[in-house]
Amino acid sequence: QVQLVESGGGLVQPGGSLTLSCAASGTIFSINTMGWYRQAPGRQRELVAGITSGGDTHYAAAVLGRFTISRDYAKNTVYLQMNSLKLEDTAVYYCNVVLQRGPHPLMDDYWGQGTQVTVSS
Repeated sequence: QVQLVESGGGLVQPGGSLTLSCAASGTIFSINTMGWYRQAPGRQRELVAGITSGGDTHYAAAVLGRFTISRDYAKNTVYLQMNSLKLEDTAVYYCNVVLQRGPHPLMDDYWGQGTQVTVSS
């Protein structure tokens, strides 16, 4: 079993900052990619940012330059630093991890429980 525990969501004013974290624990052999998605009411879930095992990062155009994804390999934790938050960043943010549970090529996909980020004045 693998568990993902997210934290760091909340209410913030436009222009403010928040940092999300997601810690993976359980039967983990190695972690491939880690990422953050978000889903606003009435909209589909969308990729916000991702980071590979080698540290390569990619971002959605809407957050490029404002959000930074990073990971702590020793702690199996991924972070999302969100700066200059806008009203349209309001959504439930989900952590996603692709990993191997053993010394074989099979990859498993796990999701966090979601954390609410609300940007409002």
